[in-house]
Amino acid sequence: MARFIKRFVVLVVWIGFSSLMAQESDDLMDLTLEELLGIEVTAQKRVEKLLDVPVAVTVLQKEQLTMTFANNIESIQAYLPSVSYRKGNTTRNSTLTIRGIGTISFSIAAEPSVSTVVDGVVLGRSGQAFSDLYELERLEVLRGPQGTLFGKNASAGVLNITTTSPTEKRETVLSTRVLQDNELVTTVRVSGPLSDKARGSIALMKADFEGYVDNVYDNETIQGYDRTAIRAKLDYDINQNLKAKVIMEDYQADDECCADLEGLPSNRNPLSEAIPDSSGVSNGVADIDLNQRRVDHDFETRTLDETTAFSIQIDGTFKDYELTSITAHRVWGNREDREGDFTSIGGDATEPVFGVPFQLHDIGIQEWRQTSQEFRLASPQEKRNVFQLGLFLWNMRSERNFTRFASCQNNAGQNQAILDANPGLTCGSNDIVDATGYMNSEFDNLALFGDGKFKVNKKFRILYGLRYTKDTVSFNHNRVNNDPYGRLGVGVRSAAQNTNFDGETDETNVSAKLGFQVDLTETSRLYGSWAQGYKGPAFNTFYNMAPNDTAPLEAEESDAFEIGYKFTGAKFLINAAVFDTTFSGFQANNFVNLQGSIITRLTNAGDVSTSGGEIDFVYQPNEKLKFFGGLALVNAEIDEFNCPPGAECSARSGLDIPFAPDLKYSISANYTVKKPNYKVIFNGSYIYTDEQYSTLPNNAGVLAPESLLPDYTLVHLFVTYASPDDSFRITLIGKNLLDDEFAVTYSGDGFRYQIPRDADRHFGLAFSKKF
Repeated sequence: MARFIKRFVVLVVWIGFSSLMAQESDDLMDLTLEELLGIEVTAQKRVEKLLDVPVAVTVLQKEQLTMTFANNIESIQAYLPSVSYRKGNTTRNSTLTIRGIGTISFSIAAEPSVSTVVDGVVLGRSGQAFSDLYELERLEVLRGPQGTLFGKNASAGVLNITTTSPTEKRETVLSTRVLQDNELVTTVRVSGPLSDKARGSIALMKADFEGYVDNVYDNETIQGYDRTAIRAKLDYDINQNLKAKVIMEDYQADDECCADLEGLPSNRNPLSEAIPDSSGVSNGVADIDLNQRRVDHDFETRTLDETTAFSIQIDGTFKDYELTSITAHRVWGNREDREGDFTSIGGDATEPVFGVPFQLHDIGIQEWRQTSQEFRLASPQEKRNVFQLGLFLWNMRSERNFTRFASCQNNAGQNQAILDANPGLTCGSNDIVDATGYMNSEFDNLALFGDGKFKVNKKFRILYGLRYTKDTVSFNHNRVNNDPYGRLGVGVRSAAQNTNFDGETDETNVSAKLGFQVDLTETSRLYGSWAQGYKGPAFNTFYNMAPNDTAPLEAEESDAFEIGYKFTGAKFLINAAVFDTTFSGFQANNFVNLQGSIITRLTNAGDVSTSGGEIDFVYQPNEKLKFFGGLALVNAEIDEFNCPPGAECSARSGLDIPFAPDLKYSISANYTVKKPNYKVIFNGSYIYTDEQYSTLPNNAGVLAPESLLPDYTLVHLFVTYASPDDSFRITLIGKNLLDDEFAVTYSGDGFRYQIPRDADRHFGLAFSKKF
């Protein structure tokens, strides 16, 4: 806490000094940097200047996104100080957190805390956005509860993505980049007018990557991918007051990813070539082998993703009021093949487990179908009372089947009665049994909302918002043991434990927002707000669901207080905020005792809080040089956790919650040298992420040393040779120049980690041509 307070004081001083410096240098300037750079946001579902938006928002514009040379949110989040990413074996099991708050769960009947919105359409699961991000216009991160406008799964914040719209002039843009290890990403976009009233675009993306991890079992390279995508957009002017935007997209991915790496000794196969260079855990410190790039797996971890999407947005004006309708339908299919014993010799021996290695292989197939309809009415911006009113309707259905193939288990006589009744039947490690869980869930949501500003005078405005939400959640769960004898296996329940569960719950909620905004000068704003967040009820519906999982989880609710300051001058732009948010009924995987074994289960774990300060800035001292970046100081901790029945617990008050680094910041710089026939652009980034835990403390209040991920620093450098009008570009790419190795997730079992591609220094070349 002392370290956090010191850092917070530094942040406050930095904000004050930067503001004074900016005002001192910009008093006599006519155009603000915000106007020069064309920074606009849709954080409040209408196009506004960042200066006028009384919300903590981080914005990455098209040029910034392009110069990250990042495929997806996993890489882009490094530039977003308040955002962290939990990398799972598949996109389905990966999670975003904002200010340390997010939902980590395998349940198909629970929702995220961070809402992801693409072109105005809310995604039912954030994993849909963890695929390739291509042809983006803008990416915004709205920090803190945004339920008034964005709904029930925005209790921690919103990731708001806008893709490139059709252009007024005909153009074709070809972009490709080649990096080490045979990574090739190519996009082509054709855009322009189709008639006097219509403009269209088609964007194609193809990406291939060989991988960066060696599987010593078959000498294949893994953690690569093969992806294709197409997005078509049509803007049509129906008449002078009515416009339509139609978007269709298809995305397919075949990823040989993402296998867990053995960062600490597992001792499951001591003779393997893939054992880590680690002394294990000593004196409470884990010696993680961050240089580990080998596995020894006889079953390939793989993810297959397929998304189809359609949306139509109608915008109209009626007596200066704006009317908007967004109708959308999306289908997301995901298949995960997972190596769960993490060795190539599991299930080979005839002896019983656990004296010899066991086999555990998983195959999970899931499909989500979501349909949404939103209507909005927005008043003119010039009115004294500027408001939006809306209606939101939502339905999402999900179907999942999950099969586990694992070694028979009789170490405690679990199958002895079956063996006695069937002479000659065995239960060794090489006797593979399996069971399948058949699950489905359905979410229905109806919401009425309003949000606005009331102008008390020319400089002072009252902020207000209200949202009524009605949720209905239901599920079905049938697990069937497929073994002819009904034997139990490692992670496989016996036939006697087959399930036939179902459940339904509903809840209504009213969330409010109240605040103020004051114009300190023409180019600076101060705001303060209190906002309530809400995430709906849930069920812990997963493969090994048990009878005590059938009770619904209550809604997660939050109260957030925030004070923000924004300034834009001719050379300097600042967006700063301090915040304090408390969550009750926090939905998290708490530790429980199940038949003598400690496991994690999605529960209303208790109360947590997050507080701190953030700053984003852009500084352009002259037309050649520009700096931009951000910093977040976050103190996210447990206030009090509930004690599961039958367990002995501490309150765990004051302990860290996962994926909440105390400090994270990024600083980037662009320097442009212009010549008559060309220009050279130097772009560099320095990114720091503090150490962070990736699991909750156990019931006794002990944080596993294995789950503490070390801090790391990324330094990227890109050098671009371009034509004066940017119609031609070629860029030399250098990523992680310091070769600072790091892990982004501890996956469990005392040894499993996710180490990303960006943990290795690598180089490449990018090319773009506009025709």
